[in-house]
Formats: sequence, structure tokens, C-alpha cells
Amino acid sequence: MSPYVVIAAVVVVGLLLFVAAMGARAVLAPRAPTHAKLTTYESGVDPVGVDWAQTQVRYFVYAFLYVIFAVDAVYLFPWALVVRNAHLGAVSLVEIAVFVGVLLVGLVHAGRRGLLRWL
Repeated sequence: MSPYVVIAAVVVVGLLLFVAAMGARAVLAPRAPTHAKLTTYESGVDPVGVDWAQTQVRYFVYAFLYVIFAVDAVYLFPWALVVRNAHLGAVSLVEIAVFVGVLLVGLVHAGRRGLLRWL
């Protein structure tokens, strides 16, 4: 069998499973629309007032920085295992130095723009 046929078969089976699941949901799911169910849900708070309001984005910046450093940690753990290998040790050390260097440049840039200040 050609590898392309296998990939196409997996894609077709995945699409069929998706269509079957959506069809089963449409047939089996209960429908009882009420006014309360059709209103906008905002984290447990009833939507009141005008439909536009400004939000603070500083918390988004902290979440973004957390994601960056969490991904950094995900890459550092496998690197710690590879660095023991005699053939890959020196090369992987240079690669991780470049990786951490790019992250540090991003952190310095965020610090200079004032994104790391709490207020």
C-alpha cells in the first residue's frame, strides 16, 4: 500500500467519525431554548450595561510570558538528557545556548518596554 493511501484513509475515517459524532449530537441532544439559555454567558456574571467596555491587557502579557517560559522548560528537560550523549553533547550545548539567548533577548525587550512592571 502506498503511504499516501494510508494517510488518505486515516483522514477519511477521521472525517467520517467527526460527521457521525455531530450527527449523533444533532439527533440525541435535548433542545429547550429559553431566554436564560440564549443570553451571553460572561464567567458567571450577568451581562449588564453597554455592549462595549475596555479591558486591561496587562494580565494577558503575564500569561503570555508564562507560556513562553513554560515552553522553554518543556524544551530544556529533553535537552538535559541529550547533553549526556558524547556525540551530541557539544552541538546540543550550542543549540540550547542559542535557544536560551533568544529567550533572554525577548525578556530584556519585554523589560525595556515596561511589560514586566506590575502597575
